[in-house]
Amino acid sequence: MTAVHTRPLRAGDWPVIEALFGPRGACGGCWCMWWRVPMGGRTWDAAKGEPNRAAFRRLVEGGEASGVLAFAGEAPVGWCAIGPRADFPRLDRSKALVRDWSAGTWSLNCLYVPASWRGQGVGRALVAGAVGLAREAGAKEIEAYPQAVAPGERQAAAFVWTGVPDLYEPHGFKRQGPPGRGRQLYLLKLR
Repeated sequence: MTAVHTRPLRAGDWPVIEALFGPRGACGGCWCMWWRVPMGGRTWDAAKGEPNRAAFRRLVEGGEASGVLAFAGEAPVGWCAIGPRADFPRLDRSKALVRDWSAGTWSLNCLYVPASWRGQGVGRALVAGAVGLAREAGAKEIEAYPQAVAPGERQAAAFVWTGVPDLYEPHGFKRQGPPGRGRQLYLLKLR
């Protein structure tokens, strides 16, 4: 097994993102824009594909996107979006994720690991790298939104792009609501 290492996204990493995400933009034309596009429905449908690709490219190349990349050697094997919560306006439209937050709140909201690298610790490495990035940037707290499943239940990767609780709990993230299935709010206080 090849060792996996992570590092923060750089403005010159667009070719790395393209290689990792492939022609479909990681998941059906998302290009890591789901939480960045304020509205769903027709607005989201119109953004999928090339519009999202162009928008995310502008953010990356402009140094406005924040996240962590995972590598095995020189090959990119994973991505984690994390940044100030204000960068992700769609979070405010999710009733399950509404809470009071401040400028020091960061959001860890998307993980992408190609199928051939799943189950090899890439997700764990990405979450650890993301927590480190947020700490270094002075975040006061980090939100995460894992998809909770019943014991023994398996979910298709398309439903767990925000991760599962087992990725977050070892870092001290705490569930903020009652237990159950579905997307849940987890919080890590940093100071």
